[in-house]
Amino acid sequence: MIAFVSGPVAALAPDSAVVEVGGVGMVVQCTPDTLSGLRVGQEARIATSLVVREDSLTLYGFPDDDARQIFELLQTASGVGPRLAQAMLAVHAPDALRRAVSTGDEKALTAVPGIGKKGAQRLLLELKDRLGEPLGAPAAARGVGSPVTSSWRDQLHAALIGLGYATREADEAVDAVAPQAEAATAEGTAPPVPQLLRAALQTLNRSR
Repeated sequence: MIAFVSGPVAALAPDSAVVEVGGVGMVVQCTPDTLSGLRVGQEARIATSLVVREDSLTLYGFPDDDARQIFELLQTASGVGPRLAQAMLAVHAPDALRRAVSTGDEKALTAVPGIGKKGAQRLLLELKDRLGEPLGAPAAARGVGSPVTSSWRDQLHAALIGLGYATREADEAVDAVAPQAEAATAEGTAPPVPQLLRAALQTLNRSR
């Protein structure tokens, strides 16, 4: 297992980072929250989990060991692969997921793209005794890693800045996708930051 990678950030993409380790560029699949703390050319330490498949070796990266542990525990539930587990962490911080499971918050899980009502009910049953109790402060009081339901603008803006865009460009891109986020909120779901990030990047590419 590769527990972490450490080195200068060589490149950033909407869903991944390349970290130079011993002269080798390691591609790490990351959530927007993780990417927002990275800058090209700066040193970084990313907690990682290696997922081995017959035709691939994929590194998934996280801001800390707690998020990595939750990522791995989520995959012990039937039907949860690495991409869905990462999507859950893109929408909710580790403690928010612990709180959702411990309180049976079905709505919190259905806010994750790819999880419907029946899937949420199954996950609540399977994960009930696996994630443990929340470790830190209530989600509403958290800064980095807060659920994107309360800070999707900040999360998206930070991710765009981390990808090298100017503040003005990030502001315009966030405003451009605001209607999508507001529509999700009106439906009672959390604005999906990964999808909003992709839409924002498409807007920026069209403007160049």
